[in-house]
Amino acid sequence: MSYITLAELAQRPGARELAQVASNALQAGRDDALMEATLNGADRSAWTPEQSAIADAAKARILDAIAEADALIDGYLVQRGYELPLQLPASSSGKRVVTGWSRAITRYLLNQSRMTDESKDPVARDYRDALKLLGLLAQGKFSLGADDPAASTATHGTDVRFDGAPTVFGRDQLRAFR
Repeated sequence: MSYITLAELAQRPGARELAQVASNALQAGRDDALMEATLNGADRSAWTPEQSAIADAAKARILDAIAEADALIDGYLVQRGYELPLQLPASSSGKRVVTGWSRAITRYLLNQSRMTDESKDPVARDYRDALKLLGLLAQGKFSLGADDPAASTATHGTDVRFDGAPTVFGRDQLRAFR
C-alpha cells in the first residue's frame, strides 16, 4: 500500500510537472493531457499507442519513485515501533501528514536531475523538511495526531494518580491558632 496515489500526485504537483520530470529526456512529445489521463486511469484512446507507451514508461518511473519514498518513510516508522504498513483513516490528519511526506520525497526523487541551487529550491526544501519531521517522529518528538497508533498505545494504561491523606497543617486547620 502506497502512502500517496497517482491521482493525488496528478492534483499536486500536477500532470505537467510529472510529465516533464518522469519522461525520458530524449523522447519528444510530453503531453500533459495524456499524462493526466494516465495518472487518473482515464480513457487514452485519443492518443497513439506510441504516445501511450511513453506515458506508461513515465508512469512506471513515478511508481518507482513512490515505492522508494514509501520504503524511506517505512524505515523511519519502524524505528518508532509502528506496525507496517501503516494503516491510518483516510480523513485523519496523520494520513495527510504521511501523504505530504510521500509527495515531497517522490517529487525530490523525480527531480534529481534538475540543475538548481538546492538551498533555494522548494522541492529540495520540502524534501529536507519531510526528512527532518520523519527523524523527529522516529525519536518520539513528533506525533501523527489523534489517530497516531504509537501515541495511543503509549498512553493506554500509563495514567498514574496519587492520592494521600488530607493535610494536617493546611490553611483551614491553622486558622484557629491566629
